[in-house]
Amino acid sequence: MFNVEILFILQKLVTTNAKTTMEKENKDFLTDKYYYDEDSFQSVQFFPKERTEKLAQQYKKILETLGEDTNREGLTKTPMRVAKAMQYLTQGYFLDAEKILESAKFHEDYQDVVIVKNIELYSLCEHHIIPFFGKAHVAYYPNGFVTGLSKIPRVVDAYARRLQIQERLTNQIHDTINKVLAPKGVAVVIEAYHLCMMMRGVQKQNSYTVTIASSGVFKSEPEKLSYFLDLIGIKS
Repeated sequence: MFNVEILFILQKLVTTNAKTTMEKENKDFLTDKYYYDEDSFQSVQFFPKERTEKLAQQYKKILETLGEDTNREGLTKTPMRVAKAMQYLTQGYFLDAEKILESAKFHEDYQDVVIVKNIELYSLCEHHIIPFFGKAHVAYYPNGFVTGLSKIPRVVDAYARRLQIQERLTNQIHDTINKVLAPKGVAVVIEAYHLCMMMRGVQKQNSYTVTIASSGVFKSEPEKLSYFLDLIGIKS
């Protein structure tokens, strides 16, 4: 019991100090109890007051233009909710993917492939601002350096939480890992469903898109790319 009480007190002190620091540095921020931790690269969930209110006003006008009554019970708070949600869903614009990798870059004499597969991703198509979602698979052959395994999914999120197209997203993840770690080779595969072609437009429910970006030994030695694709369940 004594240890639990100590942990509770320490946690409260850390939370209070973090919130106080955030309030001092960002006096015009709306906050939903969370703050941005540059060391752990946790999700952003506090929002600039002026920007949030401006977004909410615009979303209210959009709802009214669509013929909705923004004074009815179910919609009174919707413009503010959407204003916050959109900032959360596009928080990647404020994240530095290279810095994320650099924060856990280690010397290591490991010669074989490193694969992080089935990384869930959620993004917004920049053409219709409708979600696309799926999985990313990342592989690299180290060349003296490795990174913390959690940093690779964080890099995926840093680029996915923006207005995107899948092709660019695949290249951005690849290029960042290639630049920061300078490995012998990098390969990135994304498999995603696009709601913009499922719930509107062509309305094809069972199709999904696969994009691949590769370099180094994955290009010069095709069997390495085939090996990676086989491990993630894609027939090469």
